Amino acid sequence: MVWAGTAGAAVVVGVIAAVLLVTRSSPPVPAPEAASATDRSAPQSLIKAAQKVGFSPTTESGVGEIESQPASAATPTTTDLLPVGSQAPAFALKTPQGETVRLSQFRGKAVLLEFFATWCPHCNAEAPHLRTLYASLPKKRVAFVSVNADGEDPASIYAYHSYFGLQFPSLVDPSSSPGSFHMPGAAGPVTTSYRVQAYPTFYVLDPKGRITWRSDSEQPDALLRQELLKAAGGA
Repeated sequence: MVWAGTAGAAVVVGVIAAVLLVTRSSPPVPAPEAASATDRSAPQSLIKAAQKVGFSPTTESGVGEIESQPASAATPTTTDLLPVGSQAPAFALKTPQGETVRLSQFRGKAVLLEFFATWCPHCNAEAPHLRTLYASLPKKRVAFVSVNADGEDPASIYAYHSYFGLQFPSLVDPSSSPGSFHMPGAAGPVTTSYRVQAYPTFYVLDPKGRITWRSDSEQPDALLRQELLKAAGGA
């Protein structure tokens, strides 16, 4: 079960009913070239299923305010995440389009690993910022990977990924109780191995796959950039 947190908070395991209280915002405009590139890689059946999802961003009071603040504005993690210095658990998951992505294929780069849910207002607030941050960083040194944290169906994940024009992989972590944009599900095995209890949750990994930083809730863009460049070996 989940609830939508208050200003600056993460979406924490709690009460499903509060999801129904989340309002729909006026949708931000996704990057057209990014969205079209995503669509070209998908089968028509997935595109049609995603259109039926009817995705639109969710929001609530106080959401989306910290991203533009200085790195020092970040709040400490509120959950028992994997410790800094430990090796990130390996995984191989599929994109909604069916392509297998392995964490090991990003060795040699710093990695921003995000766990998200499509209906989560905090994740929705972060998505345009992650798109912009990813575009601004050197791809030879930095990679982004997003894992859907509540076992949602591929159509919901693809609808989210395509709507925001994300150019990095969004992955399906299948669970015994699948969710969707309209209904939260249970965590999949990879999400569980990373001790995710709130959405979004972020991990930064160094080029050898070790955890150098982690936190939950929305984060300042400046902090994510800072931690990624530090993990990659300096600015």
